[in-house]
Amino acid sequence: MSFILPFIILIIVVVFIHEYGHYYFAKKYGVGVTDFSIGFGKELFGWNDKSGTRWKICWIPLGGYVKFFGDRNVFSQADQEELLKKYSKEDQEKLFVTKPLYQRSLIVAGGPIANFVLAIFIFLFIYMFAGKDFTPAVIDEVQKDSPAEVAGMKKNDIILEIDNNKVESILDVSKLILMSTSEIVDFKVSRYDQELLLKVKPKIVAGVDNLGNKINKRIIGIKLSPYNNEINHKKLGPARALIESFKEVYFVTTSSLKYMGSMITGSGDSSQLGGPIRIAKISGQVAEFGILPFISMMAYISISLGLINLFPIPLLDGGHLMFYAFEKVLGKPLSQKTQEGFFRIGMFLLLTLMFFATFNDLKDLGLF
Repeated sequence: MSFILPFIILIIVVVFIHEYGHYYFAKKYGVGVTDFSIGFGKELFGWNDKSGTRWKICWIPLGGYVKFFGDRNVFSQADQEELLKKYSKEDQEKLFVTKPLYQRSLIVAGGPIANFVLAIFIFLFIYMFAGKDFTPAVIDEVQKDSPAEVAGMKKNDIILEIDNNKVESILDVSKLILMSTSEIVDFKVSRYDQELLLKVKPKIVAGVDNLGNKINKRIIGIKLSPYNNEINHKKLGPARALIESFKEVYFVTTSSLKYMGSMITGSGDSSQLGGPIRIAKISGQVAEFGILPFISMMAYISISLGLINLFPIPLLDGGHLMFYAFEKVLGKPLSQKTQEGFFRIGMFLLLTLMFFATFNDLKDLGLF
């Protein structure tokens, strides 16, 4: 239960925000919404609002959906004429398929947009009320015969950048090394007011993270200390906090894309890809450290959900947008037969991804 409850809270919040993004733009453009569901399967409880939308919680809390009035398939307008015959003029104005292309696109993109906004808001809250660390990263020790020593790193070097990412805090160093997808990691350091570019090839060793989970660590062999032994942790004003929030969301997004690209090319560590079981385990572990680490994790999961849903795979929001792009270029929707072919491909890709992530989860639990 210590894992399940935090996981359910995390998923419900992130999914609700995602689906509310769809709901917000649908209502903005006059599309009728018949159902707003958190979870799948049998309804546990729910209620109807004044506009006729059924808000409900279902017993499988691993997703959700917003169902539009009269809409069987938001991917297609191929059967629009047949659909319009079933509704009065007044009801036709509430149909998703009758809306202009840009409105349909915004309704579909609203879910991922809401996930990114949630992450920005969480980081904004943390930076304003808990603060952000800006302690410079100084090398206190370089281990003998380590990758760092081979590359020329020395005691008292100040790490400025890693793979062209600015190091704003001593906390950034391990994160940037871990998230690097390159075989050679570029370090920019300051030594006696001179900037040097050093290329380090990390060692890959099996280890555990701060929560005790098995991971493959990228080790370069340095120990860090705060600059002048002073910790620089400060609360930010609204404007600076907002800028830092956007920067963090951008960094996580681009790093995730690079990581996924490295897995496709075979150079990335696919064993770190996890699914619901791993998320549940980690969310429970993080929750034990307090509310701030937990909502920080919620921000990262929200970014991941928004990003994955933008992939151009049928059955995801990005699949909708891909079809709308074809519609814009061709001047008409793709045929129903063509779309069904894409659906089958999309289903295969999603099932393969789910199987692989679940396999990693079970292996992480020692079941394989």
